[in-house]
Amino acid sequence: MTGMIDRTDMTDGQGPLLSRRTLIGVGIGAAVFTAGGVGSAHAGEGSEPRRRAQAFIAAAMAAYPDHGPIRLAQSYTDQAGLFSTAFTYDNALAILALLAVRTPDARSRAVSLGDALLYAQQHDPAHDDGRLRQGYNVGPYTFYDGSLQPDGFVRADGSANVGAQFGFTGTAVGDMAWAGIALAALAGRTGKRRFLDGAVRIGEWIERNGRTDEPLGGYKFGVDGGNRPLPFTSTEHNTDLVCLFGRLARLTGDRVWLERRACAREFVERMWEVDGGFFYTGTNDGVTVNTSPVPEDTQTWTHLALGSRAHASSLDWAARELAVVDHAGRRNSTVPAGQSYEGVTFSSASLLADEDVPIADSQPKPDRNGVWFEGTAHLALALRERGARGDEARARRLIDSLERAQELLGGGQTVGGRALPERAGVVSASSPLDTGFGFGYYPYRHLGATAWYVMAAVRSNPLRA
Repeated sequence: MTGMIDRTDMTDGQGPLLSRRTLIGVGIGAAVFTAGGVGSAHAGEGSEPRRRAQAFIAAAMAAYPDHGPIRLAQSYTDQAGLFSTAFTYDNALAILALLAVRTPDARSRAVSLGDALLYAQQHDPAHDDGRLRQGYNVGPYTFYDGSLQPDGFVRADGSANVGAQFGFTGTAVGDMAWAGIALAALAGRTGKRRFLDGAVRIGEWIERNGRTDEPLGGYKFGVDGGNRPLPFTSTEHNTDLVCLFGRLARLTGDRVWLERRACAREFVERMWEVDGGFFYTGTNDGVTVNTSPVPEDTQTWTHLALGSRAHASSLDWAARELAVVDHAGRRNSTVPAGQSYEGVTFSSASLLADEDVPIADSQPKPDRNGVWFEGTAHLALALRERGARGDEARARRLIDSLERAQELLGGGQTVGGRALPERAGVVSASSPLDTGFGFGYYPYRHLGATAWYVMAAVRSNPLRA
């Protein structure tokens, strides 16, 4: 992630500040690093909280039943103000979570989402090079300016319905990597060649468009919606590629993917801060390491992907330096009275957010102790993977917090105007939080947070190559 952030409200005052993924839409020059396989879990449907999480994923997939059988899942509930947006990253996570559950119904849904990603890859309105966009529309809505978006995921002309209204038209290496990881997982589970072919096309697009010979190396951020290269290089993205390229090497038998994997891993390891025991976010220019802010996901995903004992203290750094407890007594908390949630926040900057200033125009003021539930699930899973003394107990407390949030936060929210199953889906944050990267998270039920909760609960590592 970079410190070069444009805090402009992309809706010109007509709606909410959009997600980080907006920032690589057409004509937008600033960007932030986004988020962005199945481990050895044999979980079955499991506990009631996990069944409710699966019910949320199913509801997000079925939000627009009158708009064709090919569909992605809506990422956030309607109340988030992003209408029918389906982010590529979130849908990749949903595939991985469904495969982790290992039931016939879940597998069928995972295959359906995988086929939708392949459809988007094969029916892009402007490119035929293997790319996916940041987000798609999956149902009709009237935008803030009064214009109608009438189509489902598949437009009348057969093209995939790219999320142009919000500017979700760019292609980020991290989003592509997660889609590739999900397709590779489907290939491994189903034996279907189409999923491997799609994953390989993603990997080749990344190699062509991301590889850099800059001093710090690695793979660059991607392109904006106008197909202009973006200058940043992300620790998070390159971590994702360690997994993707490793999976492609195993599935194809082609050793070229091992060389590419090594390139991505070398960049990640260059971001290691020996004295502090954590990973920096990346570089803005390919020459200088960006040292602030320090995000949570570069600490947890690196452990999930690398499994490196030499770098395992990154989990302790995240658990210690980004720990938060949110409750109703806090100044800007939206947590109901009598409730309390523990976990981690998004970055070191989140803890320093100005609580007197709204996160963006027309948005609420941040709570410095807002819990980022997606990251809390990353951490719980990574602690379980590490298995050091006390890790399982810490992970269990975090999972309890996630399950309590699913039980009690986000009631009455909808997808596609339809009521959700009761107590289904984890909100992205306990209270509004400022990430420090130009966008916020809010208490809306979220596909990505829910998928990470499932994977943490069943001990399924999506980044194991």
